[in-house]
Amino acid sequence: MSHAARRASELALDETTVTALRSALRTTADEIVQAIIDEVPSYANALSGRMGATIRRAVRTALGHYLDLASGNATGGDGDDAAYELGRGEVRDGRSMDALLSAYRVGARVAWRCLAAGAVPAGLPAAEVAKFAELTFAYIDELSAASAAGHADELAARGRAHERHLEHLARDLLAGASPDVLLASAPRAGWQPPVSLTAVLLPAAQARPVYRTLDPSTLVLDDLPDATGALLVPDADRPHLLRRLTDRDAVVGPARPWTRASASYARAVRARSLSSDIRDTEDHLPELVLSADADAFADLRTRALAPLRTLPAATARRLEETLRAWLLHQGRRDEVAAALFVHPQTVRYRMSQLRELFPDLGSPGRVLELTLAVGLRAG
Repeated sequence: MSHAARRASELALDETTVTALRSALRTTADEIVQAIIDEVPSYANALSGRMGATIRRAVRTALGHYLDLASGNATGGDGDDAAYELGRGEVRDGRSMDALLSAYRVGARVAWRCLAAGAVPAGLPAAEVAKFAELTFAYIDELSAASAAGHADELAARGRAHERHLEHLARDLLAGASPDVLLASAPRAGWQPPVSLTAVLLPAAQARPVYRTLDPSTLVLDDLPDATGALLVPDADRPHLLRRLTDRDAVVGPARPWTRASASYARAVRARSLSSDIRDTEDHLPELVLSADADAFADLRTRALAPLRTLPAATARRLEETLRAWLLHQGRRDEVAAALFVHPQTVRYRMSQLRELFPDLGSPGRVLELTLAVGLRAG
């Protein structure tokens, strides 16, 4: 038995008193609503028009349940379902539980004043008046608790729904969904698109801890294949982001327009596949470019360096190293010698061999092809 029901069992309202109180329900409800408008700012504009009529009916219904309880014709839970739904509705209307509790307190005060004013003239004994007051406030406490539960449950449900929409948006972004799909998905998630997104790839276990240190609009997934997590950071300050990730096993992709976040993610994934030592993909663009099509790069090397294949392996290796240094240092012999730790005359001798193997070594096309062919091993 609820607290209000126990109080009601101790109270004996006769039919005359109950009838008198029921006749005043509409007036009492109107006074309660007006007092709430006057005293609770959050409801100043919410109780007009259709919404006002709905709430007035709800107040009259609650008062009716209360009188049923007071007369022994109902249990304390009769109004709980309506109060629970009222709490949920407050979330949908954007009001806090504090506002509703304030309204309940005002309503309890006005209800008690109005009902007492009707009960005493109807003959309610003085000894019962105190019990009537206790029942009034016990009933309001139960309605408040039911509304608080509804408010909390609605917040939790909305939070879960919001998380699902954000997760769905993040998956759409990583999958490279069309702009039309993304422009529809973002509002559903209540997410304001930034100018750019930067993808961060890191172990799944680190995704949430890092996410909590970043911009609240950051999108996070921690259930990608191979126990991997991903963050999509809006309008990132790159140096600041990299500092935040100093102690993390993370790879940071490039900033891209938010509808092209999949390109940032794809580059981070490819960088991770190249080496576990890559942190900032912007520092490894040559390797990423030359590894974009591994088969094409292998074919290029085979064709471009074919003349070296006619030589013994050790000789071919030395000449390839010399060719790489010559290309990187733009033919400056002393710099090439320093890079290879050999005498400049040795460089001159090797370059004469290379010019015999590559007669068109000075042509732009051949230089480009050879630079790409030996570039991946540079540095």
